[in-house]
Amino acid sequence: MGKVFCIANQKGGVGKTTTAINLAAGLSAQSQRVLMIDLDPQGNATMGSGVDKRNLTLSVYDVLLENASIPDAVVKSAWTDANEKKPWPLYDVLGANRDLAGAEVEMVQLERREKRLKEALSQVSSQYDFILIDCPPSLSMLTLNGLCAAHGVVVPMQCEYFALEGLTDLVNTIKQVHANLNPDLKIIGLLRVMFDPRITLQQQVSDQLKGHFGDKVFNAIIPRNVRLAEAPSYGMPGVVFDPQAKGSQAFLDFAKEMVVRVKQL
Repeated sequence: MGKVFCIANQKGGVGKTTTAINLAAGLSAQSQRVLMIDLDPQGNATMGSGVDKRNLTLSVYDVLLENASIPDAVVKSAWTDANEKKPWPLYDVLGANRDLAGAEVEMVQLERREKRLKEALSQVSSQYDFILIDCPPSLSMLTLNGLCAAHGVVVPMQCEYFALEGLTDLVNTIKQVHANLNPDLKIIGLLRVMFDPRITLQQQVSDQLKGHFGDKVFNAIIPRNVRLAEAPSYGMPGVVFDPQAKGSQAFLDFAKEMVVRVKQL
């Protein structure tokens, strides 16, 4: 049975999508079978996986409304690999586009509205080792579907003061979902992203996180990196675009750490 993880944070701009696509690619490089689900109507994780959201015949929208199954809607990540001598392993993508924005309104009246994704995943979870869900930056019906379907939450966060404030809200949300909808849900770990060791405040916040959350904080730290920021414009994760970049190396280390951590669950 594949493990399902939400990449979630109620604060926007913290690198959720960058984390989702680079983790998916990093896990694929370790021969893991990966499904990446884009639950954000902006469709950035879809585009960042080399899939044109405008050309999707079926998407996660159709799955949530039960008009299609996951096998019907899944496509392969697609990019022109810069290193053709050793092509990067592909992963499966359940993409999103602007249709998904309407799902919020349409699902309000539906039965089992918060468990639609979980029920759809139950049919395919045995086909994957990892299922990663890129959630939108809000506690919406879409995010709730992700949290109800997941075994755990990976929280990418910047080491800044306001990020700590947002983390408190997210932890409370996860506790509520755990208590009322999904008893399996827990925080798998906190991932420090966009980290600059030269900034004293970031070091202090990082130390606070380690002190408070202990081994819930991943050892891998993702630095600020231009190559990671450039990669989406080429329709590929940073680890594929430039595997030797510092940010890419950090994500590959993170993927290895995730495999080890999942074995311990």
